[in-house]
Amino acid sequence: MVNVYQQVDQNRTKSFLVIVGFFIFVVLAGWLISQILEWGAAGLFLAFVFASGSTLISYYQGDKIALSLARAKPANRRTEPEFYSAVENLARAAQVPTPKVYVSPDPAMNAFATGRNPEKSSLCVTQGLLNNLNQTELEGVIGHEIAHIKNLDTRLFAIVAILIGMIALLSRFAFYSRPNRDRDQGGGILFIFGMAAIILSPLIGQLIQLSISRRREFLADASSAFLTRQPSGLIGALKKLAQNHQPLQSANNATAHFYIVNPFFSRGRLSGLAKLFNTHPPIEDRIAELEKMR
Repeated sequence: MVNVYQQVDQNRTKSFLVIVGFFIFVVLAGWLISQILEWGAAGLFLAFVFASGSTLISYYQGDKIALSLARAKPANRRTEPEFYSAVENLARAAQVPTPKVYVSPDPAMNAFATGRNPEKSSLCVTQGLLNNLNQTELEGVIGHEIAHIKNLDTRLFAIVAILIGMIALLSRFAFYSRPNRDRDQGGGILFIFGMAAIILSPLIGQLIQLSISRRREFLADASSAFLTRQPSGLIGALKKLAQNHQPLQSANNATAHFYIVNPFFSRGRLSGLAKLFNTHPPIEDRIAELEKMR
């Protein structure tokens, strides 16, 4: 039997290892691309600076973009007192500043948190979620989103997006450049690896990003159970979310990984490529992990 503390520690360790591996991958891919194009150290540095500058906008403005895409409006304490109080109480329990609270008019059931740090965080739920969950289940979902804020997942996702942006821009620039093909056998091998990096780096980077996102969902689930002291709340909420087939009207590829459940994929068990490219672990797997902590 795995308790809440062990579950949080295990998921945090696994997430750290994946992030370190991702950083090494970005550096290696950048080096291979720089070698094939004969940029040298200076060229590689300038390429990374250019890619970073173009993606930092999403780091500082990503929360506003996500809320705008969700058509979110500030929550009203008078009309949603239980929701407002639950956010305040769980934020206090997690020892983080109370996030700004929003409600999306979407009738589908979902929720997300955003913001580059706890001081500038926001928490949004859909009207469909408020209409269909009881107070204990709602607290389980809010605890999950508060955990994302406390664990700095929203910042992590922004950093990962920057690394993905670097790889995408480097690969695109390299693809349209003209590398020197006059090289010896050793250079030819390097050329082959470099071309492979140009073609495969964006895909591999995306898969690593999805792996990080899925692992952080397990960590946020465990952290929610720790904050609320009752895993049954989030278990009940996830079961209702698994039965909800109403599509999220405001779903967007750029913000899909923010939500508590994937707004695009079917709620049934996934297999093959669908499972590989899903931003979230299967709901039944998440419920099984929470059941271990009862």
